[in-house]
Amino acid sequence: MATFVDHVTLHLRAGHGGNGCVSVRREKFKPLAGPDGGNGGHGGDIVLVSDSQVTTLLGYHRRPHRSSDNGGPGMGDHRSGGNGEQLELPVPVGTVVKDEDGNELVDMSEPGIRYVVAQGGQGGLGNAALATTKRKAPGFALLGTPGWEGDVLLELKTVADVALVGYPSAGKSSLIAAISAARPKIADYPFTTLHPNLGVVQAGETRYTVADVPGLIEGASEGKGLGLEFLRHVERCTALLHVLDCATLDPGRDPVSDLEIILAELAAYPVPEGQKPLLERPQLVALNKIDVQEGRELADFVRPDLESRGYRVFDISTVSHEGLRPLSFALAELVEQGRADAAAEPAKPRIVIRPRAVDDVGFVVKVEGGTFGNVYRILGAKPERWVAQTDFANDEAVGFLADRLAKLGVEDQLFKSGAVAGSTVVIGKGNGVVFDWEPTLTSTAELITAPRGTDARLDENKRATRNQRREDYFDRMDAKAEARAELLREREAGIWREDAETTVSRGTKGGAGESERE
Repeated sequence: MATFVDHVTLHLRAGHGGNGCVSVRREKFKPLAGPDGGNGGHGGDIVLVSDSQVTTLLGYHRRPHRSSDNGGPGMGDHRSGGNGEQLELPVPVGTVVKDEDGNELVDMSEPGIRYVVAQGGQGGLGNAALATTKRKAPGFALLGTPGWEGDVLLELKTVADVALVGYPSAGKSSLIAAISAARPKIADYPFTTLHPNLGVVQAGETRYTVADVPGLIEGASEGKGLGLEFLRHVERCTALLHVLDCATLDPGRDPVSDLEIILAELAAYPVPEGQKPLLERPQLVALNKIDVQEGRELADFVRPDLESRGYRVFDISTVSHEGLRPLSFALAELVEQGRADAAAEPAKPRIVIRPRAVDDVGFVVKVEGGTFGNVYRILGAKPERWVAQTDFANDEAVGFLADRLAKLGVEDQLFKSGAVAGSTVVIGKGNGVVFDWEPTLTSTAELITAPRGTDARLDENKRATRNQRREDYFDRMDAKAEARAELLREREAGIWREDAETTVSRGTKGGAGESERE
C-alpha cells in the first residue's frame, strides 16, 4: 500500500447551475398578474487550499473523484434556487497544479493560497428577470449551465530548508534520524528510501526542516534509478548537503568521484524559471562513516581536495553522532542567511491582470471545410454559454437566442466570412449546436404578440400587412364608383331602359348586373 504520493490526477466535476422557472402569478380577480419565476442557483466551485497541516496527497490518491453540489432550480413567487456548496480540497504547501497538457496553473508555495480549479455552473434566469416593458410576460426561462468537468494534475514538491543528496546507502536516512525525530526506514541495501523523508532540526534558536531525497546514481537526470523521480523535491531547498560514503565497498567508487557524479546530475536537472540553479545554492559536504577506521583514513585523505574546491567539509558518524552538532549549526547558518535574503527581496504581486483587447468582440468565426460545403464555427464564451442556457423545445427561447446573437454581431461576422442563407453554422467546440443559418431572423422579439411559448418568426407569415389591406380597400371602392358612373352614362345615352314586357340581362363593367325590359 502506498504511504507517500507526490503525483495525483484528480477527476473533478463542479456543480451545475439550476434552471430558471417559468411561472405566472395568479391572484383573486387577477388570473394573470405577471411573471414571478425565480432564478436558478449557481453550482458550487471546487477550490484548492494550501494547508501547512497537510503533508501528503495520499487521500486524493485513494479518492481521486471529487464533485461539488449543484444549484437548486428556481420556483414560483420569485423564489430563487439555492447555490451549491463550495468544495474545498486542502493540499500540502508546495503543490503545483497543472492541466491535462502539463501546463502549470498555479504554484501553491505558501500557506493559505486559494485557487478555484473547477468553476461551478451559472444559474439560469427565471421569466421574471427576463421581463421588460416590451416583453411583459416571457413564456420561457434560461437553463443552468453545466459546471467545469475535467482532470487536473497535482505534483508535490517538498518544501524543506536543506536537502540531503548522495549515492544510495551513503547514510542519508541514518543522518536525518540522528539529527531529528524522524524515523525513516534504514537497511544495509541500496534504494532503501523509496520516498522523501522530512525531519525537523533544532540548532540553538534556529529550527529548520531537512529532506532526505532518495539516492542519486549516474544517469539519474535521464531516468535511471529513483533520483529523477524525486529531484523535484530539491527545487525548493535553500541549501544542499552532500552526504558522501567513506566506507563503501564498491570497487571504483570514492567520495570525490561520487561527488562529481552527483554534481553532474544536479546540473543536468532543469529548475523552473525564476529559481536559482541547484549548483548555485549553498552547499556543504559531510564525510560519513568515520566510525570505521578505513572511513576515517579516507576522509582525512580526500578532505584537502574537497576544501580546495571551496566546500566546507564535516566529518560525521551517524552511529557515534560524532560531528553532528557542528554540522547542524553550520546548516542553521545557511538557513538563516537564506531566510534573510528572501525577506529582503520585494514581495511578488500575485494579481494577474488580463485586459481585454480593444478589437475583441467576444467571439470568432472559423471557416471549416466540409463534405457538403463550408461549415462556420462560432467560438466564444458568450455564444457558447447562451446556447447552453437555451431550451430549444421552446420557440420563444430560440427567438430570444437569435436576438442575443444578432445584437452581439454574429450575423454581421457570418456575412463577412462568406456565409449565405442555408449555410451550416456550429456554435461551440466539437459537435456543438448545429443549425442552418437563416439571416432573415432579426431582432424583433420585443414586438412579438404571439401566444406565450411560441415565436411567430419561425412560422411562414402570409397575412397581408395593414398598408396592403388599405390599398386593396381603396381599389375596391374605386372600382365600385367607376361601375356606378358607367351605368349612369349608359342610361343617359339610352343604351338601356326598363320595359314591363321583356327583360334582358346584360353585364356591365366592373361585374355589376342590371335587368333590362324591352
